[in-house]
Amino acid sequence: MRRGLAAFATLVLLSSAAVAAPMPSWPPRLALDHALLQTSLFTRHFDPEPDHNDHQQLIGLELHNPQRWLLGGARFLNSFDQEAFYLYAGREFPLWAPRDDVTLRAKLTAGLLHGYRGEYRDNIPFNRHGTAPAALPSVGLRWGRFETDLIVFGTAGAMVIGGIRF
Repeated sequence: MRRGLAAFATLVLLSSAAVAAPMPSWPPRLALDHALLQTSLFTRHFDPEPDHNDHQQLIGLELHNPQRWLLGGARFLNSFDQEAFYLYAGREFPLWAPRDDVTLRAKLTAGLLHGYRGEYRDNIPFNRHGTAPAALPSVGLRWGRFETDLIVFGTAGAMVIGGIRF
């Protein structure tokens, strides 16, 4: 019963947020609203292996325009302790804003993931020459200048990142 109520409440929240959110205009304007500097705080693999790394040492930068479109890049250690890079574009979607300085939002990014090499090359789909397409959904919270996101990376695991806007 609780799961059903929670699922229903989530569905109502997401549908009302989607109705209230303005449709993005296309093409995105080349204007900088803010930048976001981020780092990894916590990582957990859903099915951990002995050689999995849960300390990504991620450092990332996102550039956001006033329409909530973004461009970004991140450097991190992948699940097998190899240096990796993710270059991406995406958009954030406001879900709930109880105050001007607090926002619950979803984000979807897509781009190129580079860095899975050697015996780990086939651990991500479509990995050609160490580079593969990737899409990462997340749910996050902004509080003033601080932001945090829960990112699910495929069926492998999840990561919590945090950052500061400037």
